[in-house]
This record gives sequence, structure tokens and C-alpha cells, in this order.
Amino acid sequence: MGKPFLTAAWRNLLMINFEADPAVLQPLVPYNTELDTWHNTLYASLVGFMFQNTRVKGISLPFHRHFEEVNLRFYVRYKDAGVWKRGVVFVKEIVPKRMITFVANTVYKEKYATHPMLHQWLHTPDNMLEVSYEWKVDQHWNFLKATAEKEPLPIIAGSEAEFITDHYWGYTQMDATRTGEYQVAHPQWRTHRIVEYAYHCDAATLYGPAFVPMLQQAPVSALLAEGSDISVMPKKLL
Repeated sequence: MGKPFLTAAWRNLLMINFEADPAVLQPLVPYNTELDTWHNTLYASLVGFMFQNTRVKGISLPFHRHFEEVNLRFYVRYKDAGVWKRGVVFVKEIVPKRMITFVANTVYKEKYATHPMLHQWLHTPDNMLEVSYEWKVDQHWNFLKATAEKEPLPIIAGSEAEFITDHYWGYTQMDATRTGEYQVAHPQWRTHRIVEYAYHCDAATLYGPAFVPMLQQAPVSALLAEGSDISVMPKKLL
């Protein structure tokens, strides 16, 4: 498999999932991939989580080891030698560090943006876990928040949670006829049962007017995955 480009731990991944409009996403689908659905539903997800113990090519950069990320992603698949690979495409990834944005956009041709960010994890006396991620857009704070049961449970095979979390490939549109592919290696995550959740997102400013109806409708679901150590492998061109 070779050596990873990046290693880290991804923790407490809060995923709020929406039914997506294929007409909005299709122009963003990388060459030779296609939109992926679960039970004929096309999903887009707002995902907030923490990077911890981050290393790039084995090197730990001062002040860049631990940081928040919030991304908007959707789901695609790519047929490789007759076998489908399930992956994600990022509409935009938000982080609090300019250097991270520069490296990701330069090396991986992703769509990172830098905004002030905050997070909070709290274990309550009644055995609950409260998780929140916030990011500032034009002087206003956006957020993803959830309260969930403290103990995680295994993902059920064939479930929506399995579809949302078990995408181990990333795809990027490099140009009109070239797609970048990279593998994200990690074990299957367990999830916490969510009791309640809320979100606020300035979709128009962050993603453009076409995404406003998608992100203003009632979400289909929300998931909180415990996360794990991960390895991001070097990108290759398809």
C-alpha cells in the first residue's frame, strides 16, 4: 500500500445528512465516477469532527496537530477493474489554520477554506455525550450540535449508518478528463445513538445559492461516530 501522506485520529464525527438534488451535485462529480445512492436516496452530509495527533509524511507540525474540520460532502462510486469503490467528494472543507488550507488545496486540489472555529465535548452526569462544532462566517457563528448516549454501538450491516460511514476513498476533479483518487484507511466505526441535534449553516455564503434549498430542508438523519486512527494515502490520477 505504501506510506501514508497523512496520519491522524478523527474523533467524534457528527454527520447531519440531507437528501440531495442530483442537478446541483452532478456538475461537481469527478470524471469517471457517478453519484452513489442508498435506497434510491442521494445524500449530502455536513460533517464536523476533530483532527488529533496529525502528521504529514510522519512529521508533526507545531500548532497544527489538533484542529477542527467541518465539511460538506456527497457520495460517489468508481468502478475499478469491475469492482465498485465507494467514495466521497467534498464541496468545501473548513479548517481554522491557513497552512492546512494551503497544503490541502495545493497538494490534493481540494476546496479548503479557513474560518475561526470552536468545538466542545462534554460528558454529562446522566451518562450523555454533548458534541458541538462551530465556525464563523461574516461575523456570525454557524454550528453543528448533538446530544447522544455516551456508549457507542456497532454499526448494523446494510444500514444507513454503514452507507454514510463506510466510504474509504476520496475523489477530486483535477480537470475535465482527470480524477484524483486517494484511500482513507480506518476500521469500521461505532456510533452513538443521538437523542437530539441542531444545526445552523449559512449555505448561500459558503456554498452558493444552489445549495440553500438542500441545506434548509429538514435533515434525513444525524449520526455521531466515535472515530479512530486514520491514514490518508497519496493521491493518484485515474
